[in-house]
Amino acid sequence: MAQKGVQLDREAFSCSICLDLLKDPVTVPCGHSYCMNCIKSHWDKEDEKTIYSCPQCRQTFTPRPVLVKNTMLAVLVEELKKTGLQAAPADHCYAGPDDVASCKSCLNVCSRHDEVMKMFCRTDQQSICYLCSVDEHKGHDTVSAAVERSERQRELEVSQQNIRQRIQDREKDVKLLQQEVEDINGSADETVGNSEKIFTELIRLMEKRRSDVKQQVRSKQQTEVSRVRELQEKLEQEITELKRKDAELEKLSHTEDHNQFLHNYPSLSPLSESTHSSSIKIRPLRYFEDVTAAVSEVRDKLQDVLREKWTNISQTVTEVDVLLSEPEPEPKTRAEFLKYSCDITLDPNTAYTRLLLSDGNRKVTAMRAQQSYSSHPDRFTDWWQVLSKESLMGRCYWEVELRGGVCVAVTYKNISRAGLSCECLFGRNDKSWALDYYNNSYYFWYNKVSTPVSGPQSSRVGVYLDHRAGILSFYSISETMTLLHRVQTTFTQPLHAGLGTTASIHGACTKTTRLPAPPQRPT
Repeated sequence: MAQKGVQLDREAFSCSICLDLLKDPVTVPCGHSYCMNCIKSHWDKEDEKTIYSCPQCRQTFTPRPVLVKNTMLAVLVEELKKTGLQAAPADHCYAGPDDVASCKSCLNVCSRHDEVMKMFCRTDQQSICYLCSVDEHKGHDTVSAAVERSERQRELEVSQQNIRQRIQDREKDVKLLQQEVEDINGSADETVGNSEKIFTELIRLMEKRRSDVKQQVRSKQQTEVSRVRELQEKLEQEITELKRKDAELEKLSHTEDHNQFLHNYPSLSPLSESTHSSSIKIRPLRYFEDVTAAVSEVRDKLQDVLREKWTNISQTVTEVDVLLSEPEPEPKTRAEFLKYSCDITLDPNTAYTRLLLSDGNRKVTAMRAQQSYSSHPDRFTDWWQVLSKESLMGRCYWEVELRGGVCVAVTYKNISRAGLSCECLFGRNDKSWALDYYNNSYYFWYNKVSTPVSGPQSSRVGVYLDHRAGILSFYSISETMTLLHRVQTTFTQPLHAGLGTTASIHGACTKTTRLPAPPQRPT
């Protein structure tokens, strides 16, 4: 290792651009030295940028520095040349048993030319020596290893900055997700607590009403039983008195002495006033049945409310958003649609009076005769239409079997019901969307605008609703599903399924529409 000091001295007087001893050395403002021509050529390439940089430390200068020959450095270089030690012989660069970690230049020597690889070929992306640059790499884009390292170092720093920024961003996302977990847990706990409180209040109210009914019935029972028993005792006393009087008369009637009979007869006590039978009112055997009927009516109405509102509650829970969650893709096949199938039943309180509901309120048939429906404010008074009991939120899918002219619709609950106005008719207002099937043709209606729809005819139509995404689609169902019409809008309220016959529109009768049994969801 005797030449190590000289070798290092030589490297100190080498140009980092051409990697040779300095020729006409100049020193730039940052302190690094280069050959006059090398640094001029390098800066000539940067003229268009108007900002000049040192190839080693990348310090920038504006304006372009004036280059002046460094005479002291030039003298030293000339003295170095005179010594003849322009390069350390390769065989002087060796490592002994104790020098393995100290002779690092041996690890970067060109195997072909036995020269230190201080250059880099950008064309072939490999380290080379000076002789390689004028031999097999002649004409390639070559720079000093220091320059290439500087460029790659800058890219590395940019990449490192990007990585560190991404780490910070992901750490923020993790914190957000952790906060989201805490918020979800907190909201869920609060909601469960509030729900428990509300249901407890409802149960207490029901218990109180049950107790009130029981108390009132028992009180009435006691009053009526007391009244009846009082009358019963009075009648029993009268019977006892009558029997006693009958015995006296019987005894007198057997008196043989006429004078004795006539003497005793006036002394008989007169009969007390008899209880008239008309004062005893026997009621039919249905004393408290009306109470049972009234309680049953409350139960039925409560069940209807719970059934309708429960759908909203359940779907609201399903629609809870989680940060960074990805939206589910829209279904493509019938099997995928069936994952969202919902059970639709028709509400008799909304049905037009000439519509017959059957099959558990899943089938509607247009009839000539009026049906025995009670009066209800939700009923369609003039149009042959009916709504579902269930309100629809989230993603829902159902199918309708068609018989004759049929209208398949969705509508807000606040659609008008009374009269022949278009405000009451599916698709003829801004509260409802309807697909009419008539004379083997489809027509889509919204806000009084009709759009002819082409598609294969089928006895079954599928309806897909994504309330949150504002998507409503109608499909013709046979062996495959064919899209008939698709709506993209914004729904501002829960929706109800609607069915109607086109009898009132086109003068036809005895048309039937059926909601098939809800298809089984795939497991």
